[in-house]
Amino acid sequence: MAPLDLDKYVEIARLCKYLPENDLKVSSVGAGALLVGFAPSGGGAPAGPPFVVPPPPPSLLNSGLHFLGFFKERLCDYVCDLLLEESNVQPVSTPVTVCGDIHGQFYDLCELFRTGGQVPDTNYIFMGDFVDRGYYSLETFTYLLALKAKWPDRITLLRGNHESRQITQVYGFYDECQTKYGNANAWRYCTKVFDMLTVAALIDEQILCVHGGLSPDIKTLDQIRTIERNQEIPHKGAFCDLVWSDPEDVDTWAISPRGAGWLFGAKVTNEFVHINNLKLICRAHQLVHEGYKFMFDEKLVTVWSAPNYCYRCGNIASIMVFKDVNTREPKLFRAVPDSERVIPPRTTTPYFL
Repeated sequence: MAPLDLDKYVEIARLCKYLPENDLKVSSVGAGALLVGFAPSGGGAPAGPPFVVPPPPPSLLNSGLHFLGFFKERLCDYVCDLLLEESNVQPVSTPVTVCGDIHGQFYDLCELFRTGGQVPDTNYIFMGDFVDRGYYSLETFTYLLALKAKWPDRITLLRGNHESRQITQVYGFYDECQTKYGNANAWRYCTKVFDMLTVAALIDEQILCVHGGLSPDIKTLDQIRTIERNQEIPHKGAFCDLVWSDPEDVDTWAISPRGAGWLFGAKVTNEFVHINNLKLICRAHQLVHEGYKFMFDEKLVTVWSAPNYCYRCGNIASIMVFKDVNTREPKLFRAVPDSERVIPPRTTTPYFL
């Protein structure tokens, strides 16, 4: 079997092109499939008891080939194997640059890299929501996967609430894959990767990065480490809260208008930071017109990295550069002008932006 040409994948992705279906392919038995998961249902939601794919036949195991290596056939499968080695709370060292939502805005992702530096020169944490709403979710996610495959220690990808089968069937990524490939196979390959994405990163043991926020079911980082992440995001519970919750001016906890996760306040945040010896919580998940926003005596910051969100909001975007845990620098950037991006033909979409 020919080895992956990671340089080729990176160069294709940089040109805002998506890979041939076979180059995205996830093998039917691979690293992700060996983990405990949930039996799929027609709508993509967890439906049924946990299952484990049976072990390979002895003939394969005795062939002299490393089992997982044999199935590192294409990009998604290769990245799944890399993500398998990562903790639910993945340790990352400074200097590092933290990024918020991208939402398929490929040309603005390129502007982000021009602002913050290219991989591998700059070490990045992306806090999820790579897909949906923008024109180029497939190309955006492919680019980030290619970078992860080529330089796994220089880019950390966290799971957002949009890295979900159910959400992507409503907000655009599923339809985009259907349109560009003529079938849903690429979407299925990418959702396998979604299930393997880690849920948090810990910078120098003192700065926690997570897509959404806190959960009433989680008091310590060790509780995050015990979550079974290889599944569709549940409708409730700790895993759901980490990708859906929002900070708000409330006393402790309040019902979220999103219908998932919670609103959490300063008292809850200060207690969590104190118990876990943290200096700061970084999160994304909410549009900030100024690009970033500190809250709760600067114990929490929201970072938003999709400028002119949905191509109409007019907001600035930001990335947060940490030279060390005590030295942070927000960098702001604007959307790429329409003259510098390719805009696909207007189509009627069955979802609301």
